[in-house]
Amino acid sequence: MNGILGKLLGKGPPPLVGVDIGTSSIKVVQLAGSGDAVRLEAFGVEPLPDNAVSEGVIGEPEPVAAALRQVIKRAGVTAKRCAMAVSGSAVITKMINLPDDLSEDDIEAQIEVEAGHYIPYPREEVSLDFEVLGPSPRNADLLEILLAASKTEHVDMRREVADLAGLTIQVVDVESFAVSNAFDLVRQQSGIDESETLAVLNIGAVSSTMIVLRGNRSIYSREHSFGGNLLVEECMRRYGMDANQARFLQRGEAPPAGFEDEVLEPFRQNIIQQISRALQFYASSSDYMSLGTLYLTGGGALIPGLAEALGDEVGISTELGDPLKSMRLSPRINARQLDQVRPALTIATGLALRGFD
Repeated sequence: MNGILGKLLGKGPPPLVGVDIGTSSIKVVQLAGSGDAVRLEAFGVEPLPDNAVSEGVIGEPEPVAAALRQVIKRAGVTAKRCAMAVSGSAVITKMINLPDDLSEDDIEAQIEVEAGHYIPYPREEVSLDFEVLGPSPRNADLLEILLAASKTEHVDMRREVADLAGLTIQVVDVESFAVSNAFDLVRQQSGIDESETLAVLNIGAVSSTMIVLRGNRSIYSREHSFGGNLLVEECMRRYGMDANQARFLQRGEAPPAGFEDEVLEPFRQNIIQQISRALQFYASSSDYMSLGTLYLTGGGALIPGLAEALGDEVGISTELGDPLKSMRLSPRINARQLDQVRPALTIATGLALRGFD
């Protein structure tokens, strides 16, 4: 790893708490152990104030830091170092190919040239780095290189949130990379062959990201503008609820009379149509490979009956993604509470796993 993204994608020993700052909530995961004996030590989910985060951009750091302090305390997180991620409009990623006979200095120089084609900001405002993934699958004479960039102000805002919450930020990753990292663990746990192509749809509050993985590489990533907040907004409109009241499903509370037929089923069909379009986008891309399994992650994956109905509609084996599925649990973990939020912890888990790099 070279350049400034050492700051973005730095490495360090555990313990490290993964902090996923979403649009509607913060999720944290702390792991312990080593090798195959990784254990879940702590987890938590805390709502964020409306408009505190928009399209991956933190508006004001203090309300976000206050929520982070609260979830750390409630979850019993002991780690003082954290990993966070940038996403949405706050990050740019690009896969490029360069000749395999270039020296490291030549690669760095060429990356600077290539970055100018893709980054619409002055170079001095951007944190940039790259990772050489290995020979290109399409041409063995080329190296496949992953370029990642974020405006430095977005990285600095996350550092400020961490500081205000009493944490030291060790890693600022990219959200889609954290998902890929978490699914390396899913492959190992499930014995999935590295040649099988997997899709992960991370359904957030206002946007969803489709990531396609082959082996330990992300071969496709695209953000789509649909998410679970559509259900929250419909509940607010139909039942006269405020935003917090309308999240009753997330709290495991009983829904109002008629909810299943009048609200949930139409929403489920709408989001299935949106996901079908996302799959069509992928099928039309130059990176298309036949999918073995589609995994749903993020808070929106917890919509009752979504995985089953989606699998029937698109004809692809579909299930909830859960990188914690086979992980040992600390005795102080509340298993019932964990079961209610497992898919929503995917990004935080992928970030926490960076402590084992």
